[in-house]
Amino acid sequence: MSMTNDVEVPTLKGAAANYWSRVKAGDIGSLPAVLGLVVLCLVFGSMSSVFLTPGNFANLITQAAAVIVIAMGLVFVLLLGEIDLSAGYTAGVTGAVLVILITNEGQPWYVALIASIAVGALLGFVLGSLVARLGIPSFVVTLAAFLAFQGILLLLAGEGGTIRVEDPTILAVENSNMSPTVSWIFFLVVAVAYVLSGLSAMNSRRKAGLKTELKKLWIIKTAGLLLITGLAVFALNLERSNNPDLVSLKGIPYVVPVILLLLVIGTFVLGRTAFGRHIYAVGGNAEAARRAGINVKRIRIAAFMICSSLAAIAGMIFASRQNSVSPTTGGSSTLLYAVGAAVIGGTSLFGGKGKMRDAILGGLVVAVIDNGMGLLGYAAGIKFIVTGLVLLISAGVDAISRRGASTT
Repeated sequence: MSMTNDVEVPTLKGAAANYWSRVKAGDIGSLPAVLGLVVLCLVFGSMSSVFLTPGNFANLITQAAAVIVIAMGLVFVLLLGEIDLSAGYTAGVTGAVLVILITNEGQPWYVALIASIAVGALLGFVLGSLVARLGIPSFVVTLAAFLAFQGILLLLAGEGGTIRVEDPTILAVENSNMSPTVSWIFFLVVAVAYVLSGLSAMNSRRKAGLKTELKKLWIIKTAGLLLITGLAVFALNLERSNNPDLVSLKGIPYVVPVILLLLVIGTFVLGRTAFGRHIYAVGGNAEAARRAGINVKRIRIAAFMICSSLAAIAGMIFASRQNSVSPTTGGSSTLLYAVGAAVIGGTSLFGGKGKMRDAILGGLVVAVIDNGMGLLGYAAGIKFIVTGLVLLISAGVDAISRRGASTT
């Protein structure tokens, strides 16, 4: 979202008018995803008595986690106007490397995780080099990699075979929760850090003479966000087990801090570093970026390496959720859902526009559709059709908004 100036827009009414003018000009950001998420939750909540329960809410988060992380990596590639069709099977291959190192080689989980991320970065380097240095279209390169990585995963896991996960730390990521007390402490720490970082950023921009958001508007938005997340923590801290005497299920799933950490790092990289500015510059106009002295090839290679590295983390999440890695890990509709999540969240397929938070918003939209329609008993075919239509509408809105912006 673009910033407004306190002097130029001194009132909330003026800020609202300024925002509406940007929307009419095509700068809609994540607005469709937010509205769509709210509408979907209301619709499914009214049609199913299970949808809005704490247990299903926690299931939505863990169900969407791996797709969200892959989508986060795809944001970097999509910002360049490129695509990575192999990201799903990259998660499968690196997940298999992780589990093999732990199960067969006896390596500690952290050593295996670092090694799997390194393998992901290496795969991304190869893909990025073929695209950036040889000029092969990313669609062709990553489609070939999609087939090749599927073959590698078959060789690692064996056709029809699985590699079971035994490590308790890896299993805990998707299957265990913080205690309610720790969950509230975590929420308070994150809330304080978010408020302080926001104030610091506003002060820094003001001192540098840059445009900054109206402070009253920032307070309203921050309070609203903290209220929503606080209610989410409250819901997750309620008992979710059908038999609390046997096993209790309360608290934030451990996968949430993992996603939040990636969100913070990715948002910082894209918004606060020269590399992030170069990503947007190359995605907006690669030739202009090259003439400005930006190493376009290096930026493209780095983006693919980040995408594959995040896919490796998603591979760990897949292994945790499934308690194993199989030849289908990262396959099926995983990639389509991940690309859909990034685009539905607000990242442009044409490059130059998008943020890390888009992956989370879009991932939740995809998970809500899949989960809600499943609870209502719709067939898988209907769910795919609806998800495809939502993706098509999102891409259409993006195309229309860009055309509108270019004519203003």
